[in-house]
Amino acid sequence: MNAREFADQICSKLRDAGHLAYLVGGCVRDILLEREPEDYDVTTDATPEQVEALCPHTSDVGAKFGVTIVMEDSKDPDAAQVEVATFRSDTSYSDGRHPDAVVYSKTPQEDVARRDFTINALLIDPRNDEVLDFVGGRDDLSAGVIRAIGEPERRFEEDKLRMLRAVRFAARFGYTIEPRTLEAIKKLAPKIHQVSAERVRDELTKILTEGAARRGFELLDETGLLEQVLPEISRMKGVQQPPQFHPEGDVWIHTLLMLEGLPAGTPSTLGWGVLLHDVGKPPTFAPPTGPNGRIRFDRHVEVGVKMAEEIERRLRFSNEDADQINALVNNHMRFKDVPVMKPATLKRFARLDRFDEHLALHRLDCLSSHRNLENYDAMKKFLAETPPELVAPPRFLTGTDLIEMGFRPGPRFKEILNAVEDAQLNGAVEGREAAERFVVEQYGRPTAEGLPSK
Repeated sequence: MNAREFADQICSKLRDAGHLAYLVGGCVRDILLEREPEDYDVTTDATPEQVEALCPHTSDVGAKFGVTIVMEDSKDPDAAQVEVATFRSDTSYSDGRHPDAVVYSKTPQEDVARRDFTINALLIDPRNDEVLDFVGGRDDLSAGVIRAIGEPERRFEEDKLRMLRAVRFAARFGYTIEPRTLEAIKKLAPKIHQVSAERVRDELTKILTEGAARRGFELLDETGLLEQVLPEISRMKGVQQPPQFHPEGDVWIHTLLMLEGLPAGTPSTLGWGVLLHDVGKPPTFAPPTGPNGRIRFDRHVEVGVKMAEEIERRLRFSNEDADQINALVNNHMRFKDVPVMKPATLKRFARLDRFDEHLALHRLDCLSSHRNLENYDAMKKFLAETPPELVAPPRFLTGTDLIEMGFRPGPRFKEILNAVEDAQLNGAVEGREAAERFVVEQYGRPTAEGLPSK
């Protein structure tokens, strides 16, 4: 069964046992907005122990916070699962994330009063699809408003990540942030550092990949959160660029325009690559000198990679994601050389891991500046006309082959193998015998010590 049917089944099972049970939170919001919910949550007056007694497949990883994960099938990782939370009332949050104590309540009114935003505090009774609204969430959905429940500062003091979530929801839905809620975020923005790096990273990633990245980063800037979580991006503002290449304006405007082009579902590494591709420009800015001089950003790619690595360490990216983001930053300027690349260089360039992300970044880079797509189109044409087996053919020679020719493994092995592959990709040698002759011609025959004589 699908997740909605499973959630309804859980509610029915709880009600049959004498408990209250409702769909709650983001799934209700999305249903009312006619969007497909990503997941379903249930709220109930049953305790975690009572939920576990009624449902055969459960996980109690969140039980100390009153949350039980109910699974349709504990052995099938793709089976539906639903988070079931026991009604709770407000308590203190000393660590700015977790309640100091879990105090269960008996009414849904008390439970929704401690949630984050009005649009996320609506309930649905699955028996009749009746919507229960105790906080004005339906009106805020209709008006397009993100409003903290109750006192905004208190909501954000409980969990500082809610400040980033307010920005993300406002961007994703195209809503405004209610004035008192907005002022509370501006006041408390410096406290975002109390949130773990992983949670901040994940929230920023969602902003980058949900289809409204430009609006999200404009709101991060407006609220003061950008300076706190990504000061390197904030420093792009006002950094001018040469108008002949960037008529759109400064580095910040250029980056926003690129973010605007990221559709919902964008790979997270591409989103971060777009955000960070010019991060090295502010510290490498050099004003024009002389009558024909222009603004320069010498070594901004190299500097940008190092800055990206520092951001990735700070936000605790996985090695795999960091490597791809760094590759995007490191290679984004190489497209300017596509028309003059030798075949071997072009093929090696096209063999970069997830090259489609490199292409997508370059396209956005062009459309957000000079709008010249000639090199992008040339690369697309090359890929369309060149069979994959010619872009990455099996090597004519390997290290084992060099050993069989009498060479001993050493530092020059890589140099020789790369030279042979270049000749192969350029069409200068065809086949193993020609490759062996190439090695002898270029590097000489092995000596008694196994090294080339040249």
